[in-house]
Amino acid sequence: MKTATVHEIKKELATLEPGQVQALCMRLAKFKKDNKELLTYLLFEAHDEQAYILGAERETEEQFSALSNLNVYYLKKSVRRILRLVNKHIKYSGQPTTELALRIHFCQQMKANAIPMDKSAVLANLYQQQINKIDKALSKLEEDLQYDYQAEIENIKHG
Repeated sequence: MKTATVHEIKKELATLEPGQVQALCMRLAKFKKDNKELLTYLLFEAHDEQAYILGAERETEEQFSALSNLNVYYLKKSVRRILRLVNKHIKYSGQPTTELALRIHFCQQMKANAIPMDKSAVLANLYQQQINKIDKALSKLEEDLQYDYQAEIENIKHG
């Protein structure tokens, strides 16, 4: 079975009645947890991006606060798990400002929770990858928005 392209799906959805589209969405929501999470974001959270960012940051903080007294191996696994969660929030939003805010917050939490990046090359590389992704996301923004984030970025790079 060949999967249809996004363009073909969009064309077909345009021909359906609203009730049929709703039934398809409900079937998608039942099929996979990610689909349900994305629909939740689109229906209930997309209208207030700032509240969505704050909720994602709060969730990240809770995850980091549970990382006390772990050896480096479990710390790496836990930090990767937190990063997967952050990446999921970024993917659902799709907005560069949300991506920047959540990646900056992730790096700030790594520093605030004294994650031993000097003891693990994996953690140091993970942190550096986030810095690189922050720089890439920053370049997509307008100059006035770039200036707003510049102080926070300098702090996580050098502070």
